[in-house]
Amino acid sequence: MAVGTDVDADESTETVTATVIGGSGFTGGELLRLLAGHPNVELAEVTSRSKAGKSVGSVHPPLRGTDLRFTEPDDLESVDVLFAATPHGVSMGQVDEFFEVADTVVDLSADFRLDTEEQYEEWYDGHTAPEYLEKAEYALPEINRENLPGAELIAGGGCNATATILGLYPLFKHGILEGGEQVVVDVKVGSSEGGAGGGDASSHPERSGVVRPYAPTGHRHEAEIEQFLDTSVAFTCHAVDMIRGASATGHVFPSGPVSKGDLWKAYRGCYEDEPFVRMAAGGSGVYRYPEPKSVAGTNLAEVGFELDPSNKRIVVFSAIDNMMKGSAGQAVHAANIALGLEETAGLEFTGLHPVGAP
Repeated sequence: MAVGTDVDADESTETVTATVIGGSGFTGGELLRLLAGHPNVELAEVTSRSKAGKSVGSVHPPLRGTDLRFTEPDDLESVDVLFAATPHGVSMGQVDEFFEVADTVVDLSADFRLDTEEQYEEWYDGHTAPEYLEKAEYALPEINRENLPGAELIAGGGCNATATILGLYPLFKHGILEGGEQVVVDVKVGSSEGGAGGGDASSHPERSGVVRPYAPTGHRHEAEIEQFLDTSVAFTCHAVDMIRGASATGHVFPSGPVSKGDLWKAYRGCYEDEPFVRMAAGGSGVYRYPEPKSVAGTNLAEVGFELDPSNKRIVVFSAIDNMMKGSAGQAVHAANIALGLEETAGLEFTGLHPVGAP
């Protein structure tokens, strides 16, 4: 059985068994990389219909030398925790099967992120298992940690939404914004967001050198942002010449006066004790503000801000690795908390410098 939440995380030496469904994609590879090095996890099974029988290392080079092979997902082993790294729409159709073989299910798609069936009708293509929506807990610990211990169904956040929410959340949490103000957010994101089968738009000849608007309005992650910040957001995404990373820049116009001291109090109040958030707000050196290159390969988020008194504007910056903090890392972080493990287990890597384009 899964490790109970009454276990002292610092003293836990128990091992949980895990399966990864859909392990051949980019996010699946990140999950496997993290779980293979996790001190409390034993990988039992990795599935992929297209790669069944092949070694995991033949698809994910960092895992060369492991004995794991992809299997068909039709006959799953019983495990403590199942991670589903499948396209949108798959998990909602198989969630009953997942719970037949696992105590805890962590879904990395969009299938359980939103609260209501009506939201899925508006933003996606409906929902075939709406009875699970009220059971799901959002995976982002920085805003939902108190509800994660013992959670049975965990819904991973979208990468663009994760970057945006982390940047803006302290302003709402500490009353600098109340929900009626104008909020404009622009996100620049790397090609890995499109997945291993991202198509022509994500191919190198088309992606190299571009700053291409691909969702000027109506991006699905907008629903997620508005749900958790309880406000409307004008949201735009650009595809840029980067492999890993999502960088969000928010422009907000508070109704009252705000000082830098107010901002530092809000951001430190939210994130000072968070193991995977660090501040970058106009210090010295080259990287004065959040930068995806600084967090590539890590579960870290960088958050920062600047005050523009002449325009009564706050500019908010946040940067993550979209496949880590925006997906696989967030999922493992949430699972650690749900299972009563040390929450930083398997996620301690803090990045490299210098590196090439992330």
